[in-house]
Amino acid sequence: MTDKDVSQIKINNRRIGIVGLESVIQTMAKDYAQKADEEVKAELIKRLSKKNYIPNRAADKYGQAFVREFRKHLGQPFEEGETVSQTLEIKILGTGCARCDWIKKEVINALSEVNLAADVEHITDIREIAKYRVIGSPALVINGKTMSVGKVPSKEEIKKWLAPFLGQSLINKNEYQSKEN
Repeated sequence: MTDKDVSQIKINNRRIGIVGLESVIQTMAKDYAQKADEEVKAELIKRLSKKNYIPNRAADKYGQAFVREFRKHLGQPFEEGETVSQTLEIKILGTGCARCDWIKKEVINALSEVNLAADVEHITDIREIAKYRVIGSPALVINGKTMSVGKVPSKEEIKKWLAPFLGQSLINKNEYQSKEN
């Protein structure tokens, strides 16, 4: 494990950096692939708590997130966490030029016009950008899918790309309203 082995996971809609997650997952993959989630969770918490602070009151949430990442890594089905399935993630990849700022503005304006909430992140670290395997900047990534590279898409284009998420957002709002009534 290197100092650069830090992964970001989402717990309660917050990004948490976890040291050694990828290394631990790779070490456990063969022996724990067929084991129950509870057993995998316990072992992941045990191993990862050696290098990470895991609050006792949040250990279950951390464990669920660890298992989710473990199953994803193995290509196995996993239960989406409540916050992950309802969060639209938009990443702008670029070192911080005027075009990067422009694309961020267009994304925010498009989100505002369609009344959609999203986690918008501007990634400027060249090593992080390289993980997305894009050649050119700025780049726009929506829920892990690269939508645009090397240009600033129009607000209308961005709205088209957001359209599939509008139904999900309406469903979530309707569920919330029905729970209130």
